Amino acid sequence: MTKLTNVPSAGRQLVQAYGDGIFRVSGTTFNGSVIILPHMTMKWAAQSYESITPTILEPLTRADLSVELLLIGCGANIGFPRDDIRNYLKELNITSEWMDTGAACRTFNVLVAEDRAVGAALIAVD
Repeated sequence: MTKLTNVPSAGRQLVQAYGDGIFRVSGTTFNGSVIILPHMTMKWAAQSYESITPTILEPLTRADLSVELLLIGCGANIGFPRDDIRNYLKELNITSEWMDTGAACRTFNVLVAEDRAVGAALIAVD
């Protein structure tokens, strides 16, 4: 498990550790993939980069979308968005950045510390 430096975030979510198929976010442990929004974290059904579809991103439409940027952690390796996913996120007025999960966790924490409107959809890694 990779532990990240804790930076106080005034009630916002913060990735504290990831790996071994889990995430620790603001003191709570989640098994499997997660979607992290500024004030909440939820389990996410994505198992791999290939399983990301507009349908699997639907939890974003049910949440309070106060994000302008969504970091997508594709697992151990970077993936690139397909047109259907890019168009779906564009309809929600969300810009996405795709990277490996470790980079997405670190980038998320930096942007939270800068008080940016950021979310993350993270596929669990071993």
